[in-house]
Amino acid sequence: MGTKGLTLKDGVITPNGEELRQTLALWGPSIKPGDPSRISYVQIKSDHIHLEINGGPIRRRKWYQHIEISGANGPPITGAPDERQDNPHGSCVDLYFDKYVPEMTAQQLRDLLYPVLDFSAHNAEQAYLDTVPPKVKQAILAHYVLVGMNQEMVLHAKGKPPKKVRERDGETEYEEWIYGEPPQDVDFVRFVGDEVVRVETMKVGGEKIVRTQREVILDQPQTEAKKEPEERPANAPSLRRPGEDSEDVPKPTNGASPVPPLPPPDLPQPPGQPGPGDLNGDV
Repeated sequence: MGTKGLTLKDGVITPNGEELRQTLALWGPSIKPGDPSRISYVQIKSDHIHLEINGGPIRRRKWYQHIEISGANGPPITGAPDERQDNPHGSCVDLYFDKYVPEMTAQQLRDLLYPVLDFSAHNAEQAYLDTVPPKVKQAILAHYVLVGMNQEMVLHAKGKPPKKVRERDGETEYEEWIYGEPPQDVDFVRFVGDEVVRVETMKVGGEKIVRTQREVILDQPQTEAKKEPEERPANAPSLRRPGEDSEDVPKPTNGASPVPPLPPPDLPQPPGQPGPGDLNGDV
């Protein structure tokens, strides 16, 4: 999602690789792989073709929504409001050429757009299967769940679960999808987050099969690594007295600067020694 969309030139998609994964993690996907989509707007410019997918990233208004009519002593009347008040969730693709947009057939344009849009898919299921690893595709076709799959893959393999259970194992919260009813085999598919971490199958004869070892590894968007605290220079200014640790300084509660600890009470001075106020230059 977002107004930038994708740029396609010479078969190369931009952004791609790690930059694409970070963009998806930040803005979210507009269309998931395998979902049916439609080209809702086409604009041919000097060196590229701009295509908006599923309504585009910006909601377009109708011409009559820009008109305002007013009469004598009457309130102004605007065009009919847009019934779709939700935020736009479409995207866009810009297909660039070297100098200008050449003449081409519809099939040639489909071939150029193939890295982004697949016009040959017979249905959404087939289009989705073409985007997953071969091992996952084989498991989905066999209606088999692998440890390491995500929820979307399990839905394609087994369908919607008749029953869901949320539980906690120590500090870990998990969700279990239950497929089947006795006297048939019953599968318990456990998710932590979006990943299958455990599959338990209760056979009709009473045998229990448990799988917890990851059987497929999927590409996960990398999150930004935690920044290590910068090392403080040895001579950096500080409000602490010599010998005091940082834990001794009260921490601010509203973003203000740390407040230094209160000084110890004045102690009686030995005879003949000057007091704190007897020193020259004291402020």
